[in-house]
Amino acid sequence: MAVLTLPADAAIARVRAGRRHRVRRRILAMSIMSVLVVVLFAAMLMLGNTIYPLSDVLAVLSGQQVPGASFAIGTLRLPRALTAVLAGIAFGVAGSTFQTMLRNPLASPDVIGITSGASAAAVLSLVVLHWSGAATMALALVAGIATAVIIYLAARGGESTGGRLILIGIGVGAMLDAVVAFLLLRAAVWDLAVATRWMTGSLNGSRMEDLPPLLIAVIVLVPVVLLLSRDLSALELGDASATALGVRVDRTRILLVVAAVALACVATATTGPIAFVAFLAGPIAARIVGPGSPVILPAALTGACLVLAADLLGQFAFDTKFPVGVITGILGAPYLIYLLIRTSRRGGSS
Repeated sequence: MAVLTLPADAAIARVRAGRRHRVRRRILAMSIMSVLVVVLFAAMLMLGNTIYPLSDVLAVLSGQQVPGASFAIGTLRLPRALTAVLAGIAFGVAGSTFQTMLRNPLASPDVIGITSGASAAAVLSLVVLHWSGAATMALALVAGIATAVIIYLAARGGESTGGRLILIGIGVGAMLDAVVAFLLLRAAVWDLAVATRWMTGSLNGSRMEDLPPLLIAVIVLVPVVLLLSRDLSALELGDASATALGVRVDRTRILLVVAAVALACVATATTGPIAFVAFLAGPIAARIVGPGSPVILPAALTGACLVLAADLLGQFAFDTKFPVGVITGILGAPYLIYLLIRTSRRGGSS
């Protein structure tokens, strides 16, 4: 029986055409997402109890004094919008890194307990130690990294490290959530209000002076992940295949884990645990840019879009104002349930 084969030149042409199509789709998708981030950012600055025209926003951003607008935009709205963008980028990159490296869409920092460690430390700092600002962020970062190390050490070994890590992470996260609940029960009334607002994941009260740690983390760590994105794609094929391709697996994985954990923990310490942004950003970005395309940068833009859009919905779409974490939780919970059902039907994931 004859087997039909394409001539070598035709096969090469098809491969090149497919590559060009993927590049065009990626560029178009990222351009649209970038424009969407800019539009949502501008809407954050324009909308509020008083709606200011874009000309006033641009005037304030250029340093001009506009009566009323300078305070509302420069002091109240600009820190909130910048925090939303930076936190969205941090959560999106962190979640996509874990999901790609562990080859499982459930493996995001908020699902496997890492942000729970940062949250527990931050609540301890707020209601017991009465710390704030940089001290709270430092404690949350250390606790998040320690939680990641504990989960990794408990899950390592065997052939199903990824699936075991997720299950152990969910268990550790549940224990840490219980610690948070205990701390809140013992907290004084005046501390309880601050901690509860923070625990929902909120941009309320965002200040410029709280931004530098998050800004530094994004500027330093996101490029690290991007530089390692090719090795990250190789890790998605498995350790053996990655090693055969020349990837130094242990070193690459350590660098990626440290960068992703630091991004998630600093963002959590700044805004509170904004639910499911890290979980949703990667899969949404992958669907948008299509298969075979690097997803880290699209996930960063998707995370920023999610936080900006969710905060706008929470502020203006309902009679009652909701923190951004409530809106993202409503969006992310059904997808988590769907993934759990799908994974259960497949008999788990390695």
